[in-house]
Amino acid sequence: MSTPPKSVILLSGGLDSATVLALARERGFACHALSFDYGQRHEAELAAARRVARALGAVEHEVIRIALEAFGGSALTDRRIAVPEAETRGIPATYVPARNTVFLALALGWAEVIGARDLFIGVNALDYSGYPDCRPEFIEAFERLANLATKAGVEGDCFRVHAPLIAMTKAEIIHEGARLGVDYAATVSCYQADEEGRACARCDSCRLRARGFAEAGVPDPTRYR
Repeated sequence: MSTPPKSVILLSGGLDSATVLALARERGFACHALSFDYGQRHEAELAAARRVARALGAVEHEVIRIALEAFGGSALTDRRIAVPEAETRGIPATYVPARNTVFLALALGWAEVIGARDLFIGVNALDYSGYPDCRPEFIEAFERLANLATKAGVEGDCFRVHAPLIAMTKAEIIHEGARLGVDYAATVSCYQADEEGRACARCDSCRLRARGFAEAGVPDPTRYR
């Protein structure tokens, strides 16, 4: 019996990353999940990440502390900046500078150490908040960087960065997760969830999630305050 290939999955504890973990597992990967305590507003999504990793069979789950709140510059890492509760134009205040670049760089380092050559990230360029590091161009550029910046890459043992949700609507993502048996009640998407993981129903992430369930025709298991 062959050993399944290893992969590193960026797991936030939200709806999208849970779906990606389930997809990677279905594709036959041994999934090493990686989450970050980066100074975000609440611990609820990390608790959700731990639940999701266990439920979806991650072979390992690491949580790394990065003090992005030392820089601030985002409503998610600086409490002096309010989380927008009305739809805004352009890149919103919840954008965290270079977040996905930092996360993927650390995922790449771990992948090289454990012999994984596949990275998975749950970015989406349709039903999303307009973050520049969620676009296909960014994913393609990072994959090129990964193969220029690593011993494995320059020796021809190339890395692949998978973003399987990149061109899917939120409703399509939910349908796919439902097919794969993802328990979305275990996930937390809200930017300002309380300590129990209950959502605010007002932030951009809550709106996109609620609309996705409505358009998918799937009951929304989100717990609201």
